[in-house]
Amino acid sequence: MLTLYLKEIRSFLSSLIGYIAIGVFITLIGVFMWVIPTEGGGYNILDNGFSNIDPLFFIAPWVYLFLIPAITMRSFSEEKKNGTIELLLTRPLTDLQIVLAKYFAGFTLVIVSLLPTLIYYYSVHVLGAPKGNIDTGGMWGSYIGLLFLGAGFVSIGIFASSIAENQVIAFIIAMLLCFFCYIGFEYIAQSGVFGKYDALFKSLGINHHYTSMSRGVVDTRDIIYFISVIALFNLFTKLVLQSRKW
Repeated sequence: MLTLYLKEIRSFLSSLIGYIAIGVFITLIGVFMWVIPTEGGGYNILDNGFSNIDPLFFIAPWVYLFLIPAITMRSFSEEKKNGTIELLLTRPLTDLQIVLAKYFAGFTLVIVSLLPTLIYYYSVHVLGAPKGNIDTGGMWGSYIGLLFLGAGFVSIGIFASSIAENQVIAFIIAMLLCFFCYIGFEYIAQSGVFGKYDALFKSLGINHHYTSMSRGVVDTRDIIYFISVIALFNLFTKLVLQSRKW
C-alpha cells in the first residue's frame, strides 16, 4: 500500500499539470487577497483593515472545485487508459487498500497545496497593529475545516476517476459532483421545496458544515459528517473496483 501511495505522489509531481494546478491555486488566492482592490475591502486584506485571513477560507473552496478534480482525475482513469488497471487489481492488495492508497496520495497533495498559504498568515501576523494581533486559534480551526473539505473533495474526485475512462470526463464529473455536494443542497433548500425539512436538507451539504468549522469552531457533528462523506465515496469507489472483477 505504501509503494502504491508513493507511486501516486511521484506520478503527480513528475507531471507539469501537477505543478501548474498547485501554482494556479496559490496565485489565484494571492491575487484576490493582496492585489485586486475591492469596494469596501471585500477579499483584499490590505483594503478591509482587519487583521485576519478569512478571505482565504472563503475563496479556497471555490478554487478547490477545480484544483482537486485536476489532482484526482488521473487516479484510475490513467490506469484504464494505459491498460494497467487489471495489473493493479492483481497485486497483493485488497480493493480497499488500493482506494486508500490513491485517496491518501490525493489528500497529501491537497496538504502540500495549502502549506504555502501559511505565508499569508505570517504576513498578516507581521502587518497587524500591534504586531501579532491575529486570532491564531480561530485560524487553525478554519484550516482544519478547509482540510476536511479538501479531504471530502478528494474522495469524490477518486470516485469520479474510477467510473470514467477518460481523464477529462473524470475531471468534469468530479467538478460537478463537488459543486453539488458543496452548494447544491443549499440551493435546493432555499427553494422551499421541502418546507419544514429545508434546514435538514441544507445540512446535507458540505458548505453548511464547512461554514461552521471555518468560524474556528471544531464541532464533533461536523467532523462526523465529513468522515461519513469520505467513507461513503471511498466505499463507492471500492464497489466500482469490485465490479470490474465480476
